[in-house]
Amino acid sequence: MKTTVWSFMLILTAGCGTQPQNPLLVEWDTPFGTPPFEEIQNGHFMPAFREAMAVHKGEVGKIIQNPEEPTFKNTVEAYEKSGRLLDRVDRVFGCLNDAETNPELQAVSEEVEPLLTKHYDDILLDPGLFNRVDAIYSRRESIGLNEEESTLLENIYKDFVRSGAGLDEKDKAALRTVNEELSALYVKFRKNHLDQTNAAALTIENESDLAGLPGNLVAAAADNARSRGMEGKWVITLQKPSFEPFLQYSEKRPLREKVYKSYINRGNNGGESDNKAVVARIAALRAKRSRLLGYKTHADFILERNMAKNPDNVYRFLNDLWEPALARARAEAAEMQAIIDREGGGFRLAGWDWWYYAEKLKKEKYALDDAMLRPYFEMDKVRRGAFGVAEKLYGIQFIPRSDIQVYHPDVEVFEVQEADGSHLGIFYTDYFPRAGKRAGAWSGSLRSQSNMDGNYIAPLVFNVGNFSKPAGTEPALLNTDEVETLFHELGHALDSLFSDTVYAGSRRTPRDFVELPSQIMENWAMDPEVLPTYAVHYETKEPIPQELIDKIQKASLFNQGFRTVEYLAASFLDMDWHSLTEENEVDTGDFEAESLNAIGLMEEIASRYQSTNFGHIFDSQGYSAGYYSYIWAEVLDADAFQAFKEAGLFNRELAQSFRENVLSHGSTDMMAQYVRFRGAEPKVDALLARRGLK
Repeated sequence: MKTTVWSFMLILTAGCGTQPQNPLLVEWDTPFGTPPFEEIQNGHFMPAFREAMAVHKGEVGKIIQNPEEPTFKNTVEAYEKSGRLLDRVDRVFGCLNDAETNPELQAVSEEVEPLLTKHYDDILLDPGLFNRVDAIYSRRESIGLNEEESTLLENIYKDFVRSGAGLDEKDKAALRTVNEELSALYVKFRKNHLDQTNAAALTIENESDLAGLPGNLVAAAADNARSRGMEGKWVITLQKPSFEPFLQYSEKRPLREKVYKSYINRGNNGGESDNKAVVARIAALRAKRSRLLGYKTHADFILERNMAKNPDNVYRFLNDLWEPALARARAEAAEMQAIIDREGGGFRLAGWDWWYYAEKLKKEKYALDDAMLRPYFEMDKVRRGAFGVAEKLYGIQFIPRSDIQVYHPDVEVFEVQEADGSHLGIFYTDYFPRAGKRAGAWSGSLRSQSNMDGNYIAPLVFNVGNFSKPAGTEPALLNTDEVETLFHELGHALDSLFSDTVYAGSRRTPRDFVELPSQIMENWAMDPEVLPTYAVHYETKEPIPQELIDKIQKASLFNQGFRTVEYLAASFLDMDWHSLTEENEVDTGDFEAESLNAIGLMEEIASRYQSTNFGHIFDSQGYSAGYYSYIWAEVLDADAFQAFKEAGLFNRELAQSFRENVLSHGSTDMMAQYVRFRGAEPKVDALLARRGLK
């Protein structure tokens, strides 16, 4: 059993302007050292950021001024220990600004982002600090470092080099200017994206315009209208749980077109929240920064640390999938056009028709539709099912905790324990959309695991989603995509919870590997052996019948052409933006059109994201030149899950190997780590078969 220390001492001097009453700057006397959200106010953040930056600067200054010869302990390990207060403040702020933002927090973001950028530039561009790190790196083979120490040193050294530590003063100054402008642009993109996503796509006043919509969507639309002060009307929003089922079921084609175009034009409507100029400027600045750092493009810069290594490998991979995916999508479109013609529609299938006729086609081919399945996917039971998979695989337990503070009533908290009852970490879930939450689903942490000097720090991890909310008298009922997303995000959480390192900085998982732990969990969600354990009808309490399970399996390849094409189109668009070699600002609309025309994207399918709402790549560096990672990792997860299919879905020995070799440790060679688990590198065959592309 691990010896655990929940908190750490904050050494703050009066000269730094400490405010003892600020809960972000004092030791937290809370269960497991969790954030005291109920005590934290918006006004606490800027003073906390300023104080934490001053403390961090002092810690780094001591390293630089140390008269002793640079060693791993007095430089690399000391650097790893520095900035813990700033990291804590930043993580709490980031969590709230993403999941429960407001104008005050957005103002803090606008003010603090440039300050943080300058702060980290000051550290990473300091020649004295870099010289100490470089001196150790040059002797790395002869100073007796173990594997994790070597990984930490490699990560830190590359951080400095890739941040411009080796540049002359003129180029350092230019780099600082670029970084500061980018940080402000990310904040602007993020705010515009949130504003556009929160906008109403459609307000319905006549009940006849609700034709075809299921009762839960009508109830949710009425709730949306009521929250906007429009009692007696119905509002369809641009949140996925609202607009997507509307496109699936609405019999009113002109209304489907309006909702569809509102969705794909987010950030492209002119006015203050238009993102076209923001996108063009971000891409230009990234190109400039890459050249300053000695890289041909931003994609070359990013991919150096990924498994793919360079843009040519990514484009080759995407192109290998594109033609079979496009052929499959064209066949799907032909089947839907046949339905339109048979019904005497008299029009050609368009993007706003795809969801509607795909639902009809699924019902026709498989006697299956979304409305038949939702009653079996009550959110609480789905979460319990996902927890159950993790418990069977790894022997862990999820214990509800009501004594831990949360930032919103929707948030629930669980203590995660090992099989022997020892503490592993804390897990927060926050699943429903609201105005203060950005779109999508994600996993993050309020604290990373580490174990320096025997001071074990357990992780605090959260999952955030925008799933279908309770509507009327019904509980939250999920569709199959939402079910898989819940399992997916839990996979990310397990990756964080299972971390078992001395140094948090030794875990720098490549972007195109990081989706493996999440995507492999999706495989259990719809498995025939697993479904009956959690898919229970919310009214009858009966488990999902075998007949429906069989239909789900038969329909598993349905619409995979569409799904693959829209995703690959976005991946190509991402790579094209980040393959620019010049810093000139291009016309965003023209550039996007040229990118998608070059791959022959069919008119009936839009890219999964458009440039002006592509938050994965433009509201931070995030997935820039890395959106391909999901399908790259799918090659890994399809191969890895095949091992479980062969050995048994809940083979504990295999699960332990996956935990130890894939989830627990960091490495500079993640393929080698994967091979330790699987015995060989993966092949693309399992992925192609899963998607019906061969």
